Order: sequence, then structure tokens, then C-alpha cells
Amino acid sequence: MGLSGVVYMITVAGRMRVQTAYKPAFWDWLYYALVPLAAYAILILSAFMAPSHMIEALFGVGAAALLLLFIGIHNAWDSVAYLVFYSKQDTNNKDDD
Repeated sequence: MGLSGVVYMITVAGRMRVQTAYKPAFWDWLYYALVPLAAYAILILSAFMAPSHMIEALFGVGAAALLLLFIGIHNAWDSVAYLVFYSKQDTNNKDDD
């Protein structure tokens, strides 16, 4: 799961880099690419640690899951806020016409 997550995050980062609709800021790179990549890397590390350090590996899996949960909440909030404020600006501009 961690390996597929890392591959997916590399794909997402590549798509973020080449898209032209919006120039991603530092926080976009952080929350949409770097922190999820770190969470998936923790999953990979936990898988390799599991045979010899089971308890620590399980804490790693829990930390990665919690990190991905918080990232999902942040990104959902960020997307909703963008849509609300962007559509509000569109509505204001249409009223001026």
C-alpha cells in the first residue's frame, strides 16, 4: 500500500507541476504532495520494520493513517473554501455585467 501511495504521489506531483490553471503555492505542494508522500514512506518503512520491531511498526502504521486522515480533512476543507470563495467572486462579477 505504501509503495502504491508513493507512486501515486509522484504522479500527482508531476501533474501539479505541468498544469497551467493555477500556480501551486508552497502550502499546496506541502499538503497535496510532500506530506502524503512522507506518510506513504512511513508505511513502507513500517512494513520493513515489522518482522523485527512489531510494536514500533504498528505505531508507524497508526501514525501514517492519522497523518493521512488529517491531510484528507485539510484538503477537503481547502477545496470547499476555494470553491465557495471562487464561486462568490464569479457571482459578484456576473452581477456587475
